[in-house]
Amino acid sequence: MFGAAALATERPDAAGPVDRLDQFRELARSRASGEPVDADASPDAYREMYALLDEEIVESLSTGGLYASAGFLQDRLDTFGEAWGAAAVDVVRVDRLVVGAFQMSDAPGVNSVRVYGRLGGEAALLRTLSRDGRPTVYPWAPTPTGAAQFIAAWEGPATGRGIRALRLDLVRQRGDDVGVVWSTSDVFPDGLKARTYSVRRDEIRVRYEPAYRGRTPGCEGQTEAEDVFRAAPESGTVVRRAGRQLNAWHRELRATVAQLFDALASGDESSLAKLVPDVQIRRRLPPTLRPEAACDAADGTAHPVTVSVAATAEHTPWALTFQRGGARWRLAAAGPVLE
Repeated sequence: MFGAAALATERPDAAGPVDRLDQFRELARSRASGEPVDADASPDAYREMYALLDEEIVESLSTGGLYASAGFLQDRLDTFGEAWGAAAVDVVRVDRLVVGAFQMSDAPGVNSVRVYGRLGGEAALLRTLSRDGRPTVYPWAPTPTGAAQFIAAWEGPATGRGIRALRLDLVRQRGDDVGVVWSTSDVFPDGLKARTYSVRRDEIRVRYEPAYRGRTPGCEGQTEAEDVFRAAPESGTVVRRAGRQLNAWHRELRATVAQLFDALASGDESSLAKLVPDVQIRRRLPPTLRPEAACDAADGTAHPVTVSVAATAEHTPWALTFQRGGARWRLAAAGPVLE
């Protein structure tokens, strides 16, 4: 039934009505016969495709009834995605808004979240958001004044360890306008590297890799954190509540390692004495000792008490062995690595 209800537009050459799906399919064929569109990182390369999709959605909303339902729009837009072969479109109804998450390409800045609603009493495209990554839309609890809101999630490709770049935007309707009122890019200005996340109606949970000195990309056993973000009932703002930490020992260890290198570089004997109780080991440490980007070697337990850290001095590799006593880490052994 949905397929038979395809909306039509007029050809510029007056050759008669043509379905937008046919136009979209023809555009897809022309792209496939020439240079792949993914070779062009500019979002402008997809402008015609987005224009057809926008027209389809706006006309369906203007028609109303069955045509304005999320089910009809999703079914209709799925056929566009199949025609292109590379597009994925999800449509979500958020109160009076219709929000589409468009995944058109892996090229930067091409994917889009598009918001449709009423402008001056007529159906219209209200706002577009373009970021890197795959977009997903999650309805969010309305504000205390009843303004519609949703979370737009942007996910990058996963690494072999299941870590991916993630950005979450809280988007709110303000009269005829729609805009981002909160973003994880403000909370994590250096970027958010997440393992998992979940979005409920008024709560976000994110398990991520916090930034700290000594973290080496790709290594196992490093500190991860899980934070909770909730909507404040009175104001509607998003409040961050720090949650638990996993492998917290590694962040603590690396803070001690950083103090050691700083003390060596500055000649701070008092700090060195606290970090390296054995005077013989202290005398052996060269002031040119620097950290090496390598994974730390722990003793294999969930809460290790002995960890070996890589370093270099005058192009010579060193191994530094730290031991934990109580809540503190101290250097217990150090020396060049014999090759």
